Amino acid sequence: MRVSKRAGAVALGAAFVLVAAGCGSGGGSDDAGGTANGSITIDGVQPESPLVPADTNETGGGNIIDKLWSGLVRYPNDGGEPVNSVAESIETGDSKVYTIKIKQGLKFHDGTEVQAHNFVDAWNWAAYGPNGAKNSSFFSDIDGFNDVYTEDPDGPDGPEKAPKPKAEKMKGLEVVDDYTFKVTLAAPFSIFPVKLGYSAFYPMPDAFFKADPADFGKNPIGNGPLKFVSWEPNVEVKLTRNEDYQLDDKSAVKDVTVKLYQDANAAYQDLVAGNLDFMQQVPVSALAGDKWKTDLDDRTINVPVPTSAKIDFPIYDEKFKNANLRKAISMAVDRASITDKIFSGSKKPANSWANPLSPGAKDGNCTVCDFKPDEAKQLLQEAGGFTGTLNFYYNGDASHKEWMEAVAQSVANTLGIDAKAVSIPTFAQFRQQINAHKMDGPYRAAWQQDYPDVENWIGPLFVTGGSSNNGGYSNPDVDKLYREGTSAPSVEAAHDKFAAAVEKLDQDVPSIPVYFYNQQSGYSEKIKRVETNSKGPIDLSSVELS
Repeated sequence: MRVSKRAGAVALGAAFVLVAAGCGSGGGSDDAGGTANGSITIDGVQPESPLVPADTNETGGGNIIDKLWSGLVRYPNDGGEPVNSVAESIETGDSKVYTIKIKQGLKFHDGTEVQAHNFVDAWNWAAYGPNGAKNSSFFSDIDGFNDVYTEDPDGPDGPEKAPKPKAEKMKGLEVVDDYTFKVTLAAPFSIFPVKLGYSAFYPMPDAFFKADPADFGKNPIGNGPLKFVSWEPNVEVKLTRNEDYQLDDKSAVKDVTVKLYQDANAAYQDLVAGNLDFMQQVPVSALAGDKWKTDLDDRTINVPVPTSAKIDFPIYDEKFKNANLRKAISMAVDRASITDKIFSGSKKPANSWANPLSPGAKDGNCTVCDFKPDEAKQLLQEAGGFTGTLNFYYNGDASHKEWMEAVAQSVANTLGIDAKAVSIPTFAQFRQQINAHKMDGPYRAAWQQDYPDVENWIGPLFVTGGSSNNGGYSNPDVDKLYREGTSAPSVEAAHDKFAAAVEKLDQDVPSIPVYFYNQQSGYSEKIKRVETNSKGPIDLSSVELS
């Protein structure tokens, strides 16, 4: 594990948070009791699915799950290298066999102790194909994954089903004792420990395996700093501090309500009025003329985060199988104009396939990210043109309308075709249509880094069967280079293979990067000090109330 120069850029951003809040680091509230017994309300959106870590791959649910669970490692707010959390130690002599010891005495919210088998059982459940967990592919590094997960021969849209796997458990997982388990990978992979803070790798209590997963996810039991209280769909999720939590990222406030909005502007009005205490990303309407800084005075946070906005293609739809058409659309998007006019310069035009804050990411490797009208028109002609209306879909409960309309307009003006932006009311509905392969046009997407390495921008998104490869993209050369990267003997060798895989992506254009995030968050007068974590959500251990 290491810190890159790019990760250092996040550290500078986090330092700005402290200055903006006018406070020093660490605790030290003048009213610690008020903070300790206090409550805050933060913004969120309706999760797509019940709150099961291995079956949640979107941020609406993921941001809540990350408060309910703690993993083997966690990622410091300053973008530094991962540190042990539930893990006491993670040791290997060959990057293939890892011995993981967990801290003793840590408990789930139902009072049962977190033990080694809770990780092994959770990982085996997640990887077992018939369980249908969206994050199953994250376990493909482990020896025996191919015995528990089988590919659907004609894809999720075909009539055939994946054959039953020949085993229910991966042979690469072994419980050594109550607090020790051994992981054997199919091949050496030095980046594997970096991944272990992602939610797919969270432990699950014994109660999960005795319940229906969907029922469990409506009343989840985690091991993290907050406990689940209630969930009123499309209204709010209530959480409360886990008073028995023993790790050092304990919540500073007692109660947290995640208010589920269907309109980012409504959330912002609540923030300005003091009815919402923290908003992770203020809407586009508040960025114009730096209105948000006037509205919120100095209660603002502006940090780079390892997140990229993009547009995905439903490659399973016959209309979008031609790579030249996808390239033409990408080159018809005037990214600089969008980030300047829509976001008032607060975002950066994307020019690479992975966010440059991720270790191992290469800058400027997206050759179709430049606005090239003439070349775009030529590619469209070579693709045979486009008939009908090109719909660009987005979820209407967040601030995406303006930039998606700008994308559609840029494409229409450049290519001379009928293109428009179309809203789907809620994020949950939007995600359900994507996962069901019911999209008939390109749709807005974003990727928030799960763990700090460029591998996270390839495996889940573009490898065949990847957990978030929603468009159904498949290229055997990309799969091969990715596998070679995950079995490379060193981080540097792995990154070389991943870079070669990206060159293939750049030719196929399964999606189009649009802009790199800078996150503009705001908080109410109730909060005296707050930080965001390395991914962007609020760090509840940092909160001090006024």
